[in-house]
Amino acid sequence: MFLSYLKIAWKVLLRRKFFTFISLFGISFTLMTLVVMGALFDDAVGPARPEVRADRLLFINRMVLRGPESTNSSSVGYDFINRYIRPLSTPEKVAVSESYPINVTLYVGKQVVKVDRRYTDGNYWSVLDFDFMAGRPYNLAEVRDAAHVLVLNETTARRGFGSVAAALNQTMQLNGQAYRVLGVVRDVPTSRELTYAECWLPVTTTTADLRNANYMGDFQAILLVRRAADVPAVQAEYQRVLARLPIPDPEQHREIRSYARTLLAHYMSDHSNTAGQDGDAAKFWRQWLGLGLLFMLLPAINLVNINVSRTLERAAEIGVRKAFGATAGTLVGQFLLENVLLTLIGGLLGLGLAAGVLYLLNESHFIPYAQLGLNGRVFAGGLLLALLFGLLSGVYPAYKMSKLPANQALKGGIAL
Repeated sequence: MFLSYLKIAWKVLLRRKFFTFISLFGISFTLMTLVVMGALFDDAVGPARPEVRADRLLFINRMVLRGPESTNSSSVGYDFINRYIRPLSTPEKVAVSESYPINVTLYVGKQVVKVDRRYTDGNYWSVLDFDFMAGRPYNLAEVRDAAHVLVLNETTARRGFGSVAAALNQTMQLNGQAYRVLGVVRDVPTSRELTYAECWLPVTTTTADLRNANYMGDFQAILLVRRAADVPAVQAEYQRVLARLPIPDPEQHREIRSYARTLLAHYMSDHSNTAGQDGDAAKFWRQWLGLGLLFMLLPAINLVNINVSRTLERAAEIGVRKAFGATAGTLVGQFLLENVLLTLIGGLLGLGLAAGVLYLLNESHFIPYAQLGLNGRVFAGGLLLALLFGLLSGVYPAYKMSKLPANQALKGGIAL
C-alpha cells in the first residue's frame, strides 16, 4: 500500500509540472537559506577544533563593574586569573590566553608577515584540541622560562617558509627578538573568535605588566570541566568567589559581574553588559527562531495554497474513494505522504544548493580560514526541517479534503 501511495504521489507531481516547479523552488530556496545560516552558526559554536569538547568548556572573558552612575567593562586581568580563577577546585584545568588577537608584524629575513597574535599559557594546548600538522606546542617549562618560541597556523607557515615542514625550528623576528617555530597547527577560522589566531606565543614573553593587580585586563580564562554535568557546579563556585571579592573603588561601583559562560552563551550575550550567565538566551532564541519561522511562513502559505488547488482538481477522485469506503485517516495519510515527498525532493535540492553556496563562501574567503560544509549535524537538521515543512504545510489541505462528503465531491464545485 505504501508503495502504491508513492507511485500515486509521483504521478500527481508530474501532472501539473508548473505548480510542482513553483513548490520545489520555494521549498529549496527556503531550506538552502536556513541550512547556510545553520552551517555558519555551527561553524562558530559547534563542537569542532580547537573546541571539540565544547560541552566541557567555559570562558571567563568579561567583567562588569556597575555603579549608580557608571558602568565599566573589560576583559579580565592576568593577575586576577592567577589569584581567583586558577585556585578553583571544580574545573579539571584552567588555561589563559589573550581575549582577542592583536595584529603584529613578523619578519622572516627581509620578508614582512602580518599576523594575528595571541599570548597563552602552557595549559592552553591541553585544554583545547588543536590539530598539529608538524612539531609540538610550547610546554609549561618554556612558558615559565619565557622562552622565545611560537606556534604558527598552516597558512602563515606556508607564507613565511614555503611549506609546513620547512617552518619547523626556523626563526622569526618580533619586536627585535628572534622566536623559534616549535609547531604548526591547522588554520582556525576567524569565526572561532575566542581561540582564533595565526601565531601563538608564551604569555610570559609579553611586555605587558602581568602583575598588575587590577581585576580588569586583556585576558580570558578557559576552563575545562571534568564532565558536562559539572558545568553548573563550576559556574556556582566562580560566583561564590566573586561574592567574597572586595569591590574596587566602592565610591564608584556597587557590584562586580562576571560569568563562566559556555561557548554558545558567549555568542548569545553579544558582549552585552546586562546579559546574565546564560548570555540572554531567551532574547537570542526569540529573535532567531522568530526570524526563522517568519522566513518559512511565506513558502509554507504558498505550498498550502497550491495543495488546496490540487485538492480542488481531485475532488472526483476523493469522492470515488470515499464512496468505496476510504476512511478520513487513509486519505489524510495519502495526501500527507504526497506533500512530504514533494518537500523531501525540495529539501534534497535545497541541500545541494546549500552545499554549492557554502563552497562559494569558502572560495571567496568570506570567513577567513573557514571550511564550511554540510556535516552530519547540519545535514540532519536540513532534512528534519524539510520533513517538518512538509507536515505543517500539508496538514490543513489533507484534513479538509478528508472531510468532504462523497456526494459533494463527486458533483464538483467545492470550496475549501
